[in-house]
Amino acid sequence: MAVKTITIDLEAYETLARRKRPGQSFSEVIKQHFAGGSTGRDVLEAVRRLSISADTLDAVEAQIRARRRSPARIPKW
Repeated sequence: MAVKTITIDLEAYETLARRKRPGQSFSEVIKQHFAGGSTGRDVLEAVRRLSISADTLDAVEAQIRARRRSPARIPKW
């Protein structure tokens, strides 16, 4: 793969560094934020990176059950 060297100021570097995840290259960060829209492959990759604890899943399920018992209603005007 061909590469180019660019110069950016410290503020731009820090902005990129804040968005960079472990194992991700700066090139990937730039493409993620400035390339075209997300693809299904991008979404699948993001889902694979997710890590949700069992406690969190239990809390989500409890919230869903609670909403089923007391569903939201459309206000009467």
